[in-house]
Amino acid sequence: MRINALLDNKVLIAAFIAWFIAQFLKVLITFVIEKEFRFERLHGSGGMPSSHTSTIVAASTAIGLLEGWETPFYGLSLIMAFIVMYDASGVRRSVGKQAKIINDIIKDIYKHKHLEEEHLKELVGHKPTEVAVGAILGIIIANLVV
Repeated sequence: MRINALLDNKVLIAAFIAWFIAQFLKVLITFVIEKEFRFERLHGSGGMPSSHTSTIVAASTAIGLLEGWETPFYGLSLIMAFIVMYDASGVRRSVGKQAKIINDIIKDIYKHKHLEEEHLKELVGHKPTEVAVGAILGIIIANLVV
């Protein structure tokens, strides 16, 4: 495979740019709201906007723009986008809520003892607005790249 072929792939470029901008926005938004620079937000999941959503929606939109909205490739990419968005705002958000409850229970039970286990990660999913903003970002980036 030629590296130039990858660099010419507008679907891949749109997806990567959308992911990067979404992750950068997480760092920026966290800094503005919490007044704290948290580098892990650059690669972490959860938060505003959904980078998983922006990535798959940018890819799907770019496929539609380049290959046509009636193609099986676009159909498959749209199905994958809906699965990712459902997972981000449904399944992964529920996992985050459960992790918070478990962490609180462990904290209450072991408040006077040291526990060796790390806390469960609580910020893994997204609110519907975070998914919607990720989708809008993906659509905009794909239209700019293609």
